[in-house]
Amino acid sequence: MAPVLKLSRRAFDELVQAAYLGYPDEACGLFAGPADQVSADGVIETVTRFYPCANQAASARIYSIDPLEHLRAENDAEDRGLEINGVMHSHTHSEPFPSPTDVAQAPDPNWHYLILSLKREVPEVRSYRIVDAEIIEESIEIFEG
Repeated sequence: MAPVLKLSRRAFDELVQAAYLGYPDEACGLFAGPADQVSADGVIETVTRFYPCANQAASARIYSIDPLEHLRAENDAEDRGLEINGVMHSHTHSEPFPSPTDVAQAPDPNWHYLILSLKREVPEVRSYRIVDAEIIEESIEIFEG
């Protein structure tokens, strides 16, 4: 069975907005979901909260999340009974597919790596799991909430 990322409409709308606000640089942010909603392989599949973060690299080609912003998101998520379960970044002029840099920087095999491309008129969003440099695409389901 292919992996599925369940993304709340609110989190989805917020990450799309973050991508446009960050343009022309890559935008980035962390997202979180309930720690008690875990798949058979131990992965939190649901995203209910998005934490936009400044791209510390200030670049249209790479992104870097400030460690203090990461800590702020982790603390807020924990206070809400959530757990950070992935990262989003935008590709301003390329396809929504992980670059070699994205793969090399993937910190956690249980995270979801969501990429939003602004290459075309309508944003394209895709999500992946990156495990031992293997890229596994997962489908995205948007739910109201």
